[in-house]
Amino acid sequence: MKKAWSGLVLAGFVLALAQSAFTPAHARPLTPAEQRYSPYSGRLPFCDNPNVLGKLNSNFHSTDAEFWRSGLAIVGFEGIQEIGYRAQGVDYIPRRYCKALAYMSDQKVRQVSYWVGEGLGPIGVGWGIEWCISGLDRNYAFGLDCRSARP
Repeated sequence: MKKAWSGLVLAGFVLALAQSAFTPAHARPLTPAEQRYSPYSGRLPFCDNPNVLGKLNSNFHSTDAEFWRSGLAIVGFEGIQEIGYRAQGVDYIPRRYCKALAYMSDQKVRQVSYWVGEGLGPIGVGWGIEWCISGLDRNYAFGLDCRSARP
């Protein structure tokens, strides 16, 4: 009797395993960020907005002065392009991904990758910016050639 019972249990387990292998997986439900209990608006400044570029320049200057002390400064920007908007999907924090050429005070032109995110400003109010300048990510915080700063 024990053998028959264990055989039935094993057969049931194999049947359940086989059925789960052929049953389509259901994706998790997507709730757009604008429909959450604490909703986002999805409205972000564009890549070439002077406030965005000013904040990027200011953040670079602060970081350089505090950590690197190289004396480098961003002199100007050119070739500003949006390379993605909400690239991770509608249920994540709205982000606008951008790239540009940054003219530096050492006479070099470097690519800067940056994104503007909603609700990422001081204490979670307004928009915030994350940036990475190729060749100046000294601790590879954004991976090789600033890869994780792009979509």
